[in-house]
Amino acid sequence: MAGASLFRLAKAGFALAASELAVLSAGTLTAFLVSLAAIRFLVGFVRRHDLTSFGVYRIALAAVVFVTRVKGA
Repeated sequence: MAGASLFRLAKAGFALAASELAVLSAGTLTAFLVSLAAIRFLVGFVRRHDLTSFGVYRIALAAVVFVTRVKGA
């Protein structure tokens, strides 16, 4: 995200209006806070449970992706 923002800033000549800077700051702060909440939830989940449900989910998702890719090809 930082790389994409930096690239866009470079394309625009590093000129930002105050409203654009506010939107960029709000988006960055929101993404940071949501990622902290997600990490906290997942670490707590792993502490209380094992990873069996995650493994089953990943295998099921792989099967669905495989079937849809084979049908689409």
